[in-house]
Amino acid sequence: MALIVHKYGGTSMGSTERIRNVARRVAKWARAGHQMVVVPSAMSGETNRLLALAKELAPQKPGAAYHRELDMLASTGEQVLVGLLAIALQSEGMDSVSYAGWQVPIKTNSAYTKARIESIDDRRIRADLAEGKVVIVTGFQGVDEDDNITTLGRGGSDTSAVAVAAALKAQECLIYTDVDGVYTTDPRIVPEARRLETVSFEEMLEMASLGSKVLQIRSVEFAGKYKVPLRVLSSFTPWDIDLAEEARSGTLITFEEDEQMEQAIVSGIAFNRDEAKISILGVPDKPGIAYQILGAVADANIEVDVIIQNVSKDGKTDFSFTVHRNEYAKTMDLLKEKVLPALGAQEVVGDAKICKVSIVGIGMRSHVGVASKMFRCLSEEGINIQMISTSEIKTLVVLDEKYMELAVRALHRAFDLDQPAAA
Repeated sequence: MALIVHKYGGTSMGSTERIRNVARRVAKWARAGHQMVVVPSAMSGETNRLLALAKELAPQKPGAAYHRELDMLASTGEQVLVGLLAIALQSEGMDSVSYAGWQVPIKTNSAYTKARIESIDDRRIRADLAEGKVVIVTGFQGVDEDDNITTLGRGGSDTSAVAVAAALKAQECLIYTDVDGVYTTDPRIVPEARRLETVSFEEMLEMASLGSKVLQIRSVEFAGKYKVPLRVLSSFTPWDIDLAEEARSGTLITFEEDEQMEQAIVSGIAFNRDEAKISILGVPDKPGIAYQILGAVADANIEVDVIIQNVSKDGKTDFSFTVHRNEYAKTMDLLKEKVLPALGAQEVVGDAKICKVSIVGIGMRSHVGVASKMFRCLSEEGINIQMISTSEIKTLVVLDEKYMELAVRALHRAFDLDQPAAA
């Protein structure tokens, strides 16, 4: 008997009929002898609907108290879903019980709207599993040390599922979504994109951080840290598909030492258009400047990605970095009001219409000339590169947003990702 965690996205649970099909699928796994824990998202569009209502009523300058109430509000979408799924499972003849994150409890810090999981008490879940029940736990949420409900940020149900799987030492965590696995890039941009049978945790981590929307990055971090086998597969296959076939479907996110993994130089092209670039011009070139700039940004709970400091000239330099587009206005205001006067810099300029495009692959470690091939490809398409960032297994460029789809298609062709993988 294996302990298995299933996670279902909002589109998988978008109607009572879909909820019923999820219940039938889960019941099939339970009847095969597996202990089952299910972590669902809210119904598709429900969280957006709730947050839109809050936005209509929001104060002019929302503070921490407002964000606390956002979490109280947004967490209800998942709570509705776990109750409905438990009822659907009971109609399938399965003993089931649902819990909100605070009832488990899933303990988090107090960073409202983007909290991080700190611990999970698994005793209640294990007791129910021992009694033969299917346990359903809300995704996306937890509770802080003061018993305030918190949420984990968009896509947080993925993280909840993997964290629960890690705490329970599950044999595998299956992420059911509206796609049938991880592709070389988004098939909506490149119709020739291929589904990968396997991808390494490192590659998936890079792809998630660089804009691939298949999995939230923190879920992949959890999976890698706690060695949770992770599989991405479709919830739209027939619920009564053969169990062995279903268990082999989708994309397995595995470890680099797995000899069966596809050994492509580049495994995928990731991209993200939700980006903004900020540059501080005429910064005094002296020790501690980067901390003065980025320390203030970090204190405001704003995540920074690509960072570049230019060559010093006449004791001055320019300092550039990227943030999520939703944080652009907040970051610009912070820099102008607090950082710029303290630094004695000339000005702050920004561009909210940029994108990131990246090539990712563990094969890049052992092959030279991969980055230059990328740059040549973009040059031949007349695309200017604004910023560059690299790691062992990725090369990332920042481009004008209007060139994003052209760049992704050209790179996908240049690295032969439209060709079938070698056997």
